[in-house]
Amino acid sequence: MNSEKFLSLEQEKRDRILNAALNEFTQKGYDNASTNEIVKGAGISKGLLFHYFNNKKELFFFLYDYFVEIIMEEMFAELDLTEKDIFNRLRNIILLKSKLMNKYPEIFNFMVAVQMEKSSEVKTELNDSNSKLLREHSAKLFDGIDTTKFKEGTDVQRTINIILWTLEGFSNQALEKARLLEDANDSFTEAFEEVDIYIEMLRNSFYAEGGDKA
Repeated sequence: MNSEKFLSLEQEKRDRILNAALNEFTQKGYDNASTNEIVKGAGISKGLLFHYFNNKKELFFFLYDYFVEIIMEEMFAELDLTEKDIFNRLRNIILLKSKLMNKYPEIFNFMVAVQMEKSSEVKTELNDSNSKLLREHSAKLFDGIDTTKFKEGTDVQRTINIILWTLEGFSNQALEKARLLEDANDSFTEAFEEVDIYIEMLRNSFYAEGGDKA
């Protein structure tokens, strides 16, 4: 894959290819996505597409990595890491996700499709990539949190894992619901409101009495 050469393309042509591929994979899923339709939508030759990407799979994972990087860069640029309360920070992350979803609806629609992808050709690698991303970004997202608010004797790392697994499970349910609905944004709006209930339940379960005070 010649990703460096692709990224050095003039922006207008690069964006046409990215948008055409984004739309095709989002609308049809990996197995049914057609490179013929992608080059048609981008207004380029198939030879040019395969000059940069050896096959559909390389293009798919390039899109995934490229757009994840955009979202994470913007999230970390705006996330207030001076907030030391883990649950307040989680709320801020959720609000930022909502803001970014409204800013980049096409990207989030693609991410929903990726999370729901069932193709055997990419599923294992997607799971591995998601696990790696979760480990890497969790370390950054929860760096410097105030551990003194937890109940005495709490295993902090395992507690953080429980918090993450709970919210990840909730997120997966929200994604599945969004996939089945015509208006995914409405579904996510409801989910963002409901997740606050789960955050409060987790706070009450793991913080010592008075630990929720600023």
